[in-house]
Amino acid sequence: MSGRVLIAMSGGVDSSVAAYLLKAQGYDCVGVTMRLFDNALLGLAGESTCCSVDDVEDARSVCAGLGIPFLTLDLSGEFKSRVIDKFVAEYERGRTPNPCIDCNRYLKFSRLLDYARSVGCETVATGHYVRRTETERGVELRKARDAGKDQSYVLAQLTPEQLSHALFPLGELTKDQVRAVAEREGFINARKKESQDICFVPDGDYLAFMERFTGKKSEPGDLVDEAGRVLGRHRGAAGYTVGQRRGLGVAADRPLYVKAKDMEKNTVTVSYAEGLYSPTARVAGVNWLVKPERFPFSCAAKLRYRQKEEPCRVDRTDGGELLLTFDAPQRAVTPGQAAVMYDGDRVLGGGTIVAAELA
Repeated sequence: MSGRVLIAMSGGVDSSVAAYLLKAQGYDCVGVTMRLFDNALLGLAGESTCCSVDDVEDARSVCAGLGIPFLTLDLSGEFKSRVIDKFVAEYERGRTPNPCIDCNRYLKFSRLLDYARSVGCETVATGHYVRRTETERGVELRKARDAGKDQSYVLAQLTPEQLSHALFPLGELTKDQVRAVAEREGFINARKKESQDICFVPDGDYLAFMERFTGKKSEPGDLVDEAGRVLGRHRGAAGYTVGQRRGLGVAADRPLYVKAKDMEKNTVTVSYAEGLYSPTARVAGVNWLVKPERFPFSCAAKLRYRQKEEPCRVDRTDGGELLLTFDAPQRAVTPGQAAVMYDGDRVLGGGTIVAAELA
């Protein structure tokens, strides 16, 4: 792959070094920063988030230093409809979504690819830590060399077509190596901190964000144990997630965790840690990057971004979903999160968890 490439520039060190590496490899590079939301509109005035004015200027500075064109693209309307609206709707349904997956799927590798072609580029590049390989079977997505930075989980919903028009220059590097390149080249963001939270909820308070965004006040309800006994009150069931420990406000002899939510009854059920384990995960909306030759088959699957993949068997259900049965029960299998299947470092595909068999 060669020629003209559009590089998604967040203002951070990773995308900046990705641009530097591609230019050094002889690509005709164009940088672009996507404007995804307005801080004031989301009640984030004064907050430090990605897509801020400072981020845009950092990206512009790096592009100027590299001598490559810099563009901005307003995708705020599509980000709201495709990502934020879905985020809120899923939490209101009692699920725990991953908006980064939707942003990658619908904006960075779909809408941005359309825009790339309109400015004469056939390829989109990002600073994700993953590898893309060409094989006899076609293009494949593989985990990054740096296991601690691997981001293949949030890219498993890319289609083979999108993947064939994508470049990931950082897949063979560690974060320390990337920062070293940025410092050597004098990038303004060489030591810039990484964002650890969802970009439009930088303080991590999802319930407060949803109240600001929708204008609806959350309805408090009962925190109950597995027998239905009331232990306390919650702030609003939508703001809790399976496996959550902090913020429950209930005293017990051992730590309690969120086990389940009933949105109709407006209750949050809590249990001790041993009550969180499930042997299965039911998965819908599966996107295959490597189609299985037969069912059932064995692989490994990851159910959360910061989780190690675990061995399992994959079957099809009568309803067309997948049933993942794990060799060992998994903790806090959470509806709304992604399940991503792997064969070694190769991504087979991924979908959305819709249910789990709880103990």
